[in-house]
Amino acid sequence: MVSKDQAIGGVILVVCAVVAIIYTSILVYPQWLSHLGFSEDAAGQQAARFWLIAIPVFVAFVAIMAIGAWIGWTMATTPPPKPIEEITTEMEAEMKEEKKPEAEAPKTEDTMAADKKKKSDKM
Repeated sequence: MVSKDQAIGGVILVVCAVVAIIYTSILVYPQWLSHLGFSEDAAGQQAARFWLIAIPVFVAFVAIMAIGAWIGWTMATTPPPKPIEEITTEMEAEMKEEKKPEAEAPKTEDTMAADKKKKSDKM
């Protein structure tokens, strides 16, 4: 069974292949343009060939500029990362804490009261 993503991928593949074949065939054999409503004379075919090239070039140019703008926006709005020195210092501190056996902290009145309460709850 084909998943939904695979089916969509297959449809995209077929559509792109058909469009590429039609585009190339019209670019190579401009007389087929008369079937699409363009004039059959050489001037009409030349104009149609121009637009066949100009439109995809324009779309590609705008797409590249949009990707560049998106990269710029992402770089401008992303906060800078921590310096490597700070990261290594934090990692070293964590490693030292893991290696140290936990020494008992000095007991305060609050901790002593909590200990007494625990002992009384157990009984």
